Amino acid sequence: MNRLLLSATLLLTVTGIRAQHEIGSITIQPKAGMNVANITNDDDATSRIGLAFGAEIEYQMTDIVSISAGAIYSMQGAKAGVYTEDFSKADATLKLDYINIPVLVNVYVTKNLAVKAGLQPAFNVTHKIKAEAYGISAEANVPGTRSIDLSIPIGLSYEFRNFVIDGRYNFGVTDFVDEQKSKNSVFQFTVGYKFDI
Repeated sequence: MNRLLLSATLLLTVTGIRAQHEIGSITIQPKAGMNVANITNDDDATSRIGLAFGAEIEYQMTDIVSISAGAIYSMQGAKAGVYTEDFSKADATLKLDYINIPVLVNVYVTKNLAVKAGLQPAFNVTHKIKAEAYGISAEANVPGTRSIDLSIPIGLSYEFRNFVIDGRYNFGVTDFVDEQKSKNSVFQFTVGYKFDI
């Protein structure tokens, strides 16, 4: 009897860690959400809230492991207070927008919950700073901004009836601008929907 109960428990445990989709299946997931972005090594910087949207493709390799890759438009950067020539304070926004290419390994620790990590090259499409003071705003390109960025995304996702809630942290590896030890730091939250293809 004890062996029967043990076998049933093991069977339920193994069944419980199966992935949402069949082995060999391919899904595409349009997704949209928000970033809470900042840059490192700048004590005056505060978070910039921006949009994140795009799509990811996922291939189910085993019951519990899949790989995914995607293209995500990601509004990053930071906000800060800067001082003008007359020592008055102006609000500044560093706009660093990228097309991120996340390549992730997803491990399904339960049927719908996945832990994920990987590499994320990104291509810079906007590198501007906007300052506002006395009701006047000005915008200029940030010199020396690197066209390619690299980060390590780690996170969790939960799937329910093909809807996917995803939260990840993109840990910057490369400096976003030449000759400055400052990297992107981004918390990203998205909601997507998976389609079988």
